[in-house]
Amino acid sequence: MKEKLINLKIYLEFIRCFPHLLLFYFHKNKEIIRADVERWIEIYDIRRGEKQSFLYLLSFLPEFRNLFYYRIGVWKFLLNPICPQMSTLYILTEKIGKGLFIQHGFATIIAAKSIGDNCWVNQQVTIGFSNKTLAPDINDNVTINAGAKVIGGITVGKNSVIGANAVVVKNVPDNCTVVGVPAQIIRRNGVRVNPIDLAAENDFNLLK
Repeated sequence: MKEKLINLKIYLEFIRCFPHLLLFYFHKNKEIIRADVERWIEIYDIRRGEKQSFLYLLSFLPEFRNLFYYRIGVWKFLLNPICPQMSTLYILTEKIGKGLFIQHGFATIIAAKSIGDNCWVNQQVTIGFSNKTLAPDINDNVTINAGAKVIGGITVGKNSVIGANAVVVKNVPDNCTVVGVPAQIIRRNGVRVNPIDLAAENDFNLLK
């Protein structure tokens, strides 16, 4: 019964979101949109065809709508009244690589300078400016967990993890897990380490 209701919902979304489907296949950013869809359906284990999966994401995951509208630019102003995006999720980043995944997305601000490929952002995260010009660069495969704050003109290295509620205002090296306020490194290259203050780590890197 549940599967029948899901299929009915997707069918109704086909009627409502036909313009979205056209943009999915014909927009200039169609390849990066397809990469987004592939990552989301892999994470949620959605076993449907490409078109049905896209409509499923639009129907059941409003945070995906925000990402899709980000990808299609000015078209969002025409489509949002038809299929509204999440009102508490803000994507204000100039450049975002393929495969960004946003889990829940409630009360989340993504205002980085740039974000690499296959990043993951949870709810109540703030990625933003410390002044009018300085915002973070987030490299590939970074995970930012719930409630974390990543602020200022810093770089978060590839494959790094920002722990829940961490406050990050210094550069994070590649392949590190950081937690706490202010954030400290607790894992490097998959190995647990004694906590290392990020300010000290940055000073050490400057001396090398």
